[in-house]
Amino acid sequence: MASEATSSAGGATKIDRLPPYSDEAERGVLGSALIDGGRVIDLCIQRQVGEDAFYIPAHRLLFGTLLEMNRNNAAIDLLMVTNRLRDTGQLDRVGGSVALDRLVDATPTSAHAEYYIGIVRQKYLLRSIIGRARAAESLCFNSDKSPDEVLGEIEQSFFDICSSQRDDLRSWDVVLKDVVALIDKISTTGKGVYGIPTGYNNIDSVLGGMRANQLIVLAARPSMGKTSLAMNIAENVAEGFGDPEHVRRPVGIFSIEMSCEDLAMRMICGRARVRSDRIWSGFITTDHHNMLIQAVEHLARAPLFIDDSAGLDVTELRARARRMKAKHDIQIVVIDYLQMLSYGPKSREGRQVEVAAVSGQLKAMAKELKIPVLVLSQLSRAPEGRDEAEPQLSDLRDSGAIEQDADVVMLLRRPCRIPKSKQREDQTLAIINIAKNRNGRTDSNVCMNFLEEYTLFQDRAKGDMDSSPAVVEEGDE
Repeated sequence: MASEATSSAGGATKIDRLPPYSDEAERGVLGSALIDGGRVIDLCIQRQVGEDAFYIPAHRLLFGTLLEMNRNNAAIDLLMVTNRLRDTGQLDRVGGSVALDRLVDATPTSAHAEYYIGIVRQKYLLRSIIGRARAAESLCFNSDKSPDEVLGEIEQSFFDICSSQRDDLRSWDVVLKDVVALIDKISTTGKGVYGIPTGYNNIDSVLGGMRANQLIVLAARPSMGKTSLAMNIAENVAEGFGDPEHVRRPVGIFSIEMSCEDLAMRMICGRARVRSDRIWSGFITTDHHNMLIQAVEHLARAPLFIDDSAGLDVTELRARARRMKAKHDIQIVVIDYLQMLSYGPKSREGRQVEVAAVSGQLKAMAKELKIPVLVLSQLSRAPEGRDEAEPQLSDLRDSGAIEQDADVVMLLRRPCRIPKSKQREDQTLAIINIAKNRNGRTDSNVCMNFLEEYTLFQDRAKGDMDSSPAVVEEGDE
């Protein structure tokens, strides 16, 4: 018992240690700023060093004053700072004018300011890690959330520290070189697609492929085939269809509505050209069985990673996607669908506010992982009041923030499902309205064929609005 007490006491002593900080480095930054205010403050802002980065209260107060003067375009030197502190009644709190004089005297030159800033930032990051570790411990003891939700919040808090270390500022010549390299690549391949191909020429000719950092929304009314199209795109990406070099790319799928088994059945039946109702009814011939086995053998090589957890919070989804990226290097995330995600911090502020927050989180995830995120979304009933039931951006359900956050919005409809449509006799026609494309043109009439019995989309020849696609009948192979 005595040893436990000693151990416990020892642990308490360690917890009560002073957090990491450097008095000398903090003085070096402040002294340099009093000598060369404009340059040093700009360096601090660039390195994301704010008031909280200073541990000593007097230093924090002084640096806050320097930041305020910089924002107001005021001249920063020893005299002006002393006057500002005296006017605001804060001079004594930083140690008086004598303390300011000592800072300048102890810093003969501002040439080493960047070195001091680096030390201050490193110590601040260490304190941030300690703070988040303690918060994580408290959350584990006191939260009534599930372990997965707690882990997601903790992972996100630590990732926020990592992301804050990035210096995203690139010189103009580097940006130009990157763009020239992209132009050269497109010129060499002779293809305009420079994102990840969807596997459908009619879509890729408009979008140029799905690009990193993009949030792509595929929206439709129920039973229009949006899940089928998303899974077809996921399979195409994983199989390398549409890619000039047939590169297979790992795909992460979050199916909140359907189970892994249901999705797998869809993919197998679509690849084998065997109707799923034949399987459920037990009517499977030898030919059907062989075709299904061949489809399974093909799909087994596809790098697909499916998470069918129900009722996901978007924070937890981001944590899981982050793990998928780290473990499997996924190149695209597919989410089915947006309105089934929740976001705890906004859940009490109304569904519209919550969906807006979910949309913002998904866009942030695309930028965080540097991959495209394809998310499905429901549409409101508004299109049903129009003759052709053509959906519009304003029909996105629950929140206009979806339209704002998305880089691409594709609105899917099938005329055969629309009683008043002039094209309702065409059972295979599916029309995609690319209503928003932040980095390219839009197109309200991208035509596809949808083979409903196989839940399979195909390209339709442009201008061919009447003919049905050639279909390989079951058992013909």
